[in-house]
Amino acid sequence: MTVAIVDYGMGNLHSVSKAVERLGYESLVTGDPEEIFAADSVILPGVGAFGDAMDQLRSSGLDVIVKEAAAGGQPLLGICLGMQLLFSSSEEYGEHTGLDILPGSVVLFAPRVGYKVPHMGWNKLSFLQPQSPLLTNLTEGHVYFVHSYHVQMGRESDLLAVTDYGHPVTAVVGRDNVFGMQFHPEKSGELGMKLLGNFLQLKRERA
Repeated sequence: MTVAIVDYGMGNLHSVSKAVERLGYESLVTGDPEEIFAADSVILPGVGAFGDAMDQLRSSGLDVIVKEAAAGGQPLLGICLGMQLLFSSSEEYGEHTGLDILPGSVVLFAPRVGYKVPHMGWNKLSFLQPQSPLLTNLTEGHVYFVHSYHVQMGRESDLLAVTDYGHPVTAVVGRDNVFGMQFHPEKSGELGMKLLGNFLQLKRERA
């Protein structure tokens, strides 16, 4: 089974690739549309600013490829910034349009006494939809976050898990074959690897 890790010039490609291989799958870091479409599943990583990432995706044509992969039934996972890119828009350093695969907007954490921005470190997940294939047979636990912006959901039914940082914060999302994790599963110990493993076990749906 091959997992395509989308290479658009911004992302923690090496760590995600190694995590996929540790779970027993073949990882392919690629920006080639044919290789992405041929893969059994697709991971969209991301580190940096939302607007820059969307510019990179658009300039390479990979924005269209990722959306077509999702529409074609391939399991798609966005990680960290990659999860945020799945949504409609972001206010990070201006107004930016996202991939709009899932409805919602990315906003800056509001200042709160006792809560620093960025939200950085280990925080506990609370499962809202434990029946989701991504959360099957897992126990709530801690994962590793690093982010200053968070997703305001446009459709509450897409929200699978939250964490608390002065208020419930979107942590895991999913609808049909499209999923996202705000944290870094490959840096989140046993629970993170189990979450990634559950994603990789999803079967491709043929459109």
